Amino acid sequence: MRRNETKICILGSTGSIGSNTLSVIDNLVLNGKELSVKYLSAGKNIHKLAEQIRKYSPEAVVIEDKIAFDEFRSEYFFEGLEVLLGKNELVKLASDGAYDLAVSSLTGFSGLEPTLAALSSGNNVALANKETLVSAGHLVNKIVSVTGSRVYPIDSEHSAILQCILGEEQNNIHKVVLTASGGPFLNSSIDEVRSTTVEMALSHPNWKMGRKITIDSATMMNKGLEVIEAKWLYDLSPNQIEVIIHPQSIVHSFVEFNDGSVKAQLGIPDMRIPIQFALTYPGRVVSDFPRINFREMSTLEFSQPDLEKFKCLSIAYEAMESAKSYPSVMNSSNEAAVNLFLEGRIGFMDIPKIIEIQLEKHVPEEIESAEQIIELDRRINEDVLKSFVLN
Repeated sequence: MRRNETKICILGSTGSIGSNTLSVIDNLVLNGKELSVKYLSAGKNIHKLAEQIRKYSPEAVVIEDKIAFDEFRSEYFFEGLEVLLGKNELVKLASDGAYDLAVSSLTGFSGLEPTLAALSSGNNVALANKETLVSAGHLVNKIVSVTGSRVYPIDSEHSAILQCILGEEQNNIHKVVLTASGGPFLNSSIDEVRSTTVEMALSHPNWKMGRKITIDSATMMNKGLEVIEAKWLYDLSPNQIEVIIHPQSIVHSFVEFNDGSVKAQLGIPDMRIPIQFALTYPGRVVSDFPRINFREMSTLEFSQPDLEKFKCLSIAYEAMESAKSYPSVMNSSNEAAVNLFLEGRIGFMDIPKIIEIQLEKHVPEEIESAEQIIELDRRINEDVLKSFVLN
């Protein structure tokens, strides 16, 4: 191992963000950066994991699913590779201090414990898992204040903000504006949205993402989660965070300063760009990623979001302002509702309905630990499954 080599742990390496991260690592190595992949993890996609192991030679991998783990052990053998099973082993791996940066790209609530474990062990985290900051933002900030760990956002919108505020004073920020594509239903009527199918909701016009985050984009809960993330990442109040519809997904965010100046970060919708910036912050490295051709770009459109059609966005603002355990409840009930929708057991517009009912019946708590959030998540999921399975 080279002395200045940066060792990477990828939590969720076979998904969209994990795969793009490995592509970014290829580019960085090609351009002279000394990086190695120390750990990988996967849920069920063992064949893709095996391809990654052949190419990157990690020291250990975690497979969360028991059936997939057994299949992997029977089908593959890699000399010197430690193959571990389950969530507890993933948390232990994330807690290991023998790497430099964890890329947290696990889907949904499953990313909470490993991400907190990585930060608690003093490791820096490139964060794609929105749910960690939404459910436990104050815990994340408390941990990093003690350990000195850094969180580098992978979301294109939060990466854009980070790039815009480099060299700026925090007290000079007037507000940030997160852009949203509007997803597949931007120009649909509410009646059309009510009758949408899973396939229609998964047809995002600009981004290639996992199923859960694509549905969140269609409901605009994805943007609601990002609003709450922005609060914790950049120490902002709710009235400093706005959302604007931008169908082209070229401008990823704006930052307006106290003197009226506005900075924006622009780029082709390609997740490798914010991933690479998170891995090289605050520097930049040459890439062959797609570039904007302004000569071929005739229009950049901006408009206000329709909060009647995209009710999840207003729900997120309300949860953020209510604080305490409300964002955790919102996150957990949304995840449960999205799963039910993907299974075809509820309609698309039942997603915000379920979230609202859970928030209305919730008795707020002061969140003090990850264990408390995990127990709250269990209760919410149980209640949603028991009360709102419509088919």
